[in-house]
Amino acid sequence: MTAAETRPCGILAEGWGWRYGTRLAWAAQDVTLSIRPGERVLLLGASGSGKSTVLQALAGVLGGEDEGEQAGRLLVDGAPPEAARGRTGLVQQDPDAQAVLARVGDDVAFGCENLGVPHDEIWSRVQEALAIVGLDVPLDRSTSALSGGQKQRLALAGALAMRPGLLLLDEPTANLDPEGVVEVRDAVSRVVAHTGATLVVVEHRVDVWLPVVDRVIVLGGGQQGVVADGTPEVVLARRGAELASGGVWVPGIPPRRPGPPRHAPGAPLLAAEALQVGRLRDTAVAGPVDLEVRPGEVLGITGRNGAGKSTLARTLAGLLPPVDGRVAAAPELAAGAGPAPIRWRSREILTRIGTVLQSPDHQLLANTVRAELEVGMRALRLPDAEISARGEELLAALRLAHLADANPHTLSGGEKRRLTVAAMLATRPRVCVLDEPTFGQDATTWAELVDIIARLRDGADAAPSAVVAVTHDADVLAALDARVHRLDGAGVLG
Repeated sequence: MTAAETRPCGILAEGWGWRYGTRLAWAAQDVTLSIRPGERVLLLGASGSGKSTVLQALAGVLGGEDEGEQAGRLLVDGAPPEAARGRTGLVQQDPDAQAVLARVGDDVAFGCENLGVPHDEIWSRVQEALAIVGLDVPLDRSTSALSGGQKQRLALAGALAMRPGLLLLDEPTANLDPEGVVEVRDAVSRVVAHTGATLVVVEHRVDVWLPVVDRVIVLGGGQQGVVADGTPEVVLARRGAELASGGVWVPGIPPRRPGPPRHAPGAPLLAAEALQVGRLRDTAVAGPVDLEVRPGEVLGITGRNGAGKSTLARTLAGLLPPVDGRVAAAPELAAGAGPAPIRWRSREILTRIGTVLQSPDHQLLANTVRAELEVGMRALRLPDAEISARGEELLAALRLAHLADANPHTLSGGEKRRLTVAAMLATRPRVCVLDEPTFGQDATTWAELVDIIARLRDGADAAPSAVVAVTHDADVLAALDARVHRLDGAGVLG
């Protein structure tokens, strides 16, 4: 991958904005900026400020007039982004949205094939890209068998294989373990150093990317457009306090944290005994595991990508059967439904175990945010007045009230995460299983989500809940005084 093979792209935005066809408010508005070829830019802003929308627009994938309304102009190398699609590589927030083929090698090769790259050259590019991102799996490995972090590396490899002049990364390290974060950051740094490609990265882990970028641009959301633009030293040092107050993650200015647990943990509501877990009936990816899930505390599940954390979480939640061993619910939680959550009916699970999956899009069922919140409550046949009251309370608590009538799929990644948490809370389960609960959050919404989890733990509004949190965010576990179980796994690490 050489500079001669890659011509970096320039970017120009003049009063640019975009409004999705299903929303009244603009997702981004009055964005004016110029990025020179070869610059490395960190794009910041509070959750919902339009960062992902800008990246999708630069990649030419927002759609036409039937999907939304555009204002101003946006150019890549002096032309509309749609004309430069072969020159841009986009890695989106949700890596599942980019896995288009069944096997790893074919998926990485897909973009090259669309560009008409000669067959022999495609496969050398595939091998090179996989090596750069550190995804050491067979080319015929099923993409559906990869962990969330591995899928993120796969998406990045697919973008790198096309050797784009403009590399667009949307939260590229969100679901990666700490080692993987550094590996991917360093891989991107090597690529842009060797090729000279222009880089625009959206990431809440600001300190991770400071060694790579030479410019920081901050979006204010709404009609504010660009509110800060300059070198990292100028923007973060001189305006750090101001930006942090608006939700931007600023190194050295941590968000507020809740207090310690109010009560000692209670008797276990769930217990795993010699538990082995896997997505396939006879193939364990982790275990045996023995653990207890107790009200009044947070159980943190950590481990490297591919260790089986999400699979363990789904098994504890009654969504996957154990490969071996068992998950047993205490009589207080089972309440006549039987001790094995995997055998419970969906309505029985709703008020007992609530689950937030790693990928928010996998849980979105309704056409509006308000209707999404009501899905579980309507399945429980709650009175309309109670459904409305709970829904309005959660919309306000999770900062989603202004999006109540929006299509959930048009929300930012952070907003989708808050929506799935709100939908889980609506049915008031005693056990909450959260997979990467703070994914995509700005500093303000991170603190608010952590506070909500702490209130569940402490029983601030009802009996104390038991919380299982699968996360790579060590700050979350520290803030919640979590008891940590590290999973080593039996599968491929990545």
